[in-house]
Amino acid sequence: MKVKNFNKGFIPCAIISLVIIVFGIVGFFTKGINLGLDFKPGLIEEIRVAPPVATLSYEGPAKITVDLSDGQMDLVISGLGATNETRAYNFNQYATVQALADEVNKSGDVKMTVKNGSFDTTKLFLDSAVSNMLSANDLYIYPAGTSDITTDDVRAALAGVAGVDVKQLGSGADASYQIRMGATKESSQEELQSAVNQKLYSKFGKEQVAIIKTDFIGAGMSSSIASKSILMFVCVIVLIWAYAAIRFHWDFALGSVVALIHDVLIMFTFIVWTQMEFTTTVLAAVLTIVGYSINATVVILDRIRYNLRMMPNVKSFNEILNQSLTDTLTRSILTTVTTLFAVVSMFVFTTGSIKDFSLALIVGLISGMYSSIFISSAFISFSRRNWKAEYGVHHSLKRENVGELQLS
Repeated sequence: MKVKNFNKGFIPCAIISLVIIVFGIVGFFTKGINLGLDFKPGLIEEIRVAPPVATLSYEGPAKITVDLSDGQMDLVISGLGATNETRAYNFNQYATVQALADEVNKSGDVKMTVKNGSFDTTKLFLDSAVSNMLSANDLYIYPAGTSDITTDDVRAALAGVAGVDVKQLGSGADASYQIRMGATKESSQEELQSAVNQKLYSKFGKEQVAIIKTDFIGAGMSSSIASKSILMFVCVIVLIWAYAAIRFHWDFALGSVVALIHDVLIMFTFIVWTQMEFTTTVLAAVLTIVGYSINATVVILDRIRYNLRMMPNVKSFNEILNQSLTDTLTRSILTTVTTLFAVVSMFVFTTGSIKDFSLALIVGLISGMYSSIFISSAFISFSRRNWKAEYGVHHSLKRENVGELQLS
């Protein structure tokens, strides 16, 4: 492969990276990081406001629990004097609420009262704040895709509650609303949840408000996780620097650390401006990229060390850099692209925290390949701008004997 002049891109790439990082710093001070409960104590509650489409009721002696998942509704019956069984109603067979109710009512003991029989059963869900066990209290079934309120309506309902932030998830009739409320050391989940829910019930009606998901973490645990995460990241960087310094040379080690810090800052810029929720799952993606990036950088550094020994008559250290980067370019691209196949698949076919994990990995993988080629090499080029060939040969031979590497 013809040797490419990568060194011509060092300064432009450094400027581009600096602009992106400054853009991220500006975003940090203007938008902030959307910290998850792992790092910011408090309550996160996701709600929908919609009229229930059906009501389930049961007055017999048995215990009956209701589950809506995996494209079907299950009624699990147990208890003294009852026949233990599970009644499964697949939504492919009962596509509408009316068809589902007709089948449920055939049993005679469980009654399903319909309010909107034409609704699609695949969009049904239960209120997670209410027990899914049937008793004298009715159990409401809610539909997704029917919301007619806005984020401003939810904010107006919670206007009297201090420290509440509302974020819309989804769009149009399928929208749900994430409500976040900070906690102090004295706060309990019950207190925060009651303060939020009573306002919502008062504004929209208790039957109309469905809680999809609720998470809570106390101030003490959140602080501990945050401090340990920072300590863990610092230890990782120090250990990587020590390994590279022993294995190669101090400027090689600093170059690899600069590339790692660059990748982390690029990922945080993306997280800040997309307002992706920063949780321990996203932190795991950041640390994964740190490991991936140093692996890609070490391959290049190893080739540079090899070429220091095999190219004793060059006049400029950049010639060695260009040759080394050309030698490893195909490997760097293929490794990144094949890894991206798996990560993009996770992003497309998953939801929730795994989707955020995958998206952060996609950004980090691209940044890691870029920084290994341009950022780390640019730093080493700068640190060896006065390099002489005799020093390169002497220093290389002084180190451990390097076998010939055959990298594609």
